Amino acid sequence: MAVYLAKEKVEEIFAEYGGSASNTGSTEGQIALFTFRIKELSNHLHENKKDNSCRRTLLTLVGKRRRLLRYLAAKDITKYRAIIEKLGIRK
Repeated sequence: MAVYLAKEKVEEIFAEYGGSASNTGSTEGQIALFTFRIKELSNHLHENKKDNSCRRTLLTLVGKRRRLLRYLAAKDITKYRAIIEKLGIRK
């Protein structure tokens, strides 16, 4: 199951976390978008346990988010801590 996001939802996520709706390259915005998609895919997998293509996509997104978080932690630790707190990940 592919998670297709409306353009408005993507712009809303980037406006909240990335600074502006058109700033799609910001690390914080990408992390927030991946987090939203991960949550949606996790909910789907709870209902459809045998959807292996969805499971693979989920693992890919988790890996991408982890790499971006590692990059952000090395670049700016205060932004890293702020995004972790705001998104509620890495408890």
